[in-house]
Amino acid sequence: MKNAEVGDLAMLATLQGKQFIFKLEADAMFQSHQGVIRHNDLVGHPWGTSVQSHLGRDFYFFRPTLRDILLLIKRRSQIIFPKDIGYILLRLSVRPGGRILEAGTGSGALTTALAWAVGSEGQVISYDRREDMQDLARKNLLQAGLLDRVTLALGEADQGFDAEDMDAVFYDLPAPHLYLDQACACMVNGGVLGAILPTANQVSDLLAVLHAKKFTNIDVCEIMLRFYKNIPERLRPADRMVAHTGYLVFARPVGEA
Repeated sequence: MKNAEVGDLAMLATLQGKQFIFKLEADAMFQSHQGVIRHNDLVGHPWGTSVQSHLGRDFYFFRPTLRDILLLIKRRSQIIFPKDIGYILLRLSVRPGGRILEAGTGSGALTTALAWAVGSEGQVISYDRREDMQDLARKNLLQAGLLDRVTLALGEADQGFDAEDMDAVFYDLPAPHLYLDQACACMVNGGVLGAILPTANQVSDLLAVLHAKKFTNIDVCEIMLRFYKNIPERLRPADRMVAHTGYLVFARPVGEA
């Protein structure tokens, strides 16, 4: 693998597990309470090795994974967690060259993952009614180097979407059952609808309309993730776990032949 270059997204991790993500820039500096590291000293440096700050403190130098980027993303609202995002990408069948519409940009965590997955030939269209949230999402996408794959649009879901031939639509909205026709209008035949909801009564509202409108392949699930302590002599579950974060709902509309 090539060494680090100007413009690459990089991550420095301390021995205690603290992580910092930034873009490598000529003559810039990384600064923390553990010392300063010049970007020029990182450019050309091999990935997966250690570096030292001017105070002699050790850092590990990595390319950030998508999970790293999502967990450290700047946020003003609750983001969709990586444990849910992985399954969302699978159920929406997000692939290189795909076209995905999202309603409810928020801080842009799912938007970032979608843009990562569709590749340079794909497109993500993300709607939100709040300009301040999309400004933050834009900054996060720019930091990740993925903004050119995303169209950010302001608008309300009840007004429909200026898009067509989308492979899938995902709703992160309080009442997605009100906007199923708008989703179907911009999807290809056989597309996939997904939604995330925090409460069971919201899921019930959505299920009632999905059945009434003759959607099929309807699934409701939630994903639990439990980590383990990584000490060989004392392997056991961690004291805390990421349990309920949201209900995921997926369905496919069936049209006339």
